Amino acid sequence: MIKTLPLLLLLTICLSEDAPVARFAYGNMNLLPRQRAPFFSGIAVTPDLKFEKISLSDYQGKYVVLLFYPFDFTYVCPTELVAFSNAIDQFRALGAEVLGISTDSHFTHLAWLKTPRNQGGVGDLKIPLLADISKKISKAYGVLVEDELDELYGASLRGLFIIDKKGLVRTIQINDAPVGRSVDETLRLIQAFQYTDTHGEVCPANWKPGQRTIVPDQDKKAEYFAKSEL
Repeated sequence: MIKTLPLLLLLTICLSEDAPVARFAYGNMNLLPRQRAPFFSGIAVTPDLKFEKISLSDYQGKYVVLLFYPFDFTYVCPTELVAFSNAIDQFRALGAEVLGISTDSHFTHLAWLKTPRNQGGVGDLKIPLLADISKKISKAYGVLVEDELDELYGASLRGLFIIDKKGLVRTIQINDAPVGRSVDETLRLIQAFQYTDTHGEVCPANWKPGQRTIVPDQDKKAEYFAKSEL
């Protein structure tokens, strides 16, 4: 009887009218780094304001940063897209492209792209915006909100995925809606993965290009830790 009390208490709390409602994004919650990125294809609005079909395979041989975001014409979303767009030359110098994705239609994307930035729009954006109207892409990447009680129902969470030139997922970052993502950190992660892939060494916390790395060997790692202040 004693062992069943915690379960009964949990059920009582969950069924109570005053209990908080759990809200989840479902979809492919099993997607992890080191796995092949789910294929996608859809209609995007390009920087020259044209509708164009875009697929993951179009970026073969390049790094890709997928930026899922909740809605057009909102608050945090335009600040993120403009920030990543402004840094596109830095991404391309690393052989990377950036793609924004939401469950809005391509017509909504187009209207937003035609809206000046000082009016909450994303005019003059240098990255394409993909329309995930079917929500299949968001679901495949595990960022689709499917809880009907959630105010973001049917939208994507603020997910960032770094896919390498082999089509493998290297980074998964999913923020709750109120907080935007960092361009500098995204660039740093791409630089770090490219360094480790090329040199076979590993990057410690807060590593930046030019700083010391670690040889992943039980004996050779001692050289790094002997000179580090942890």
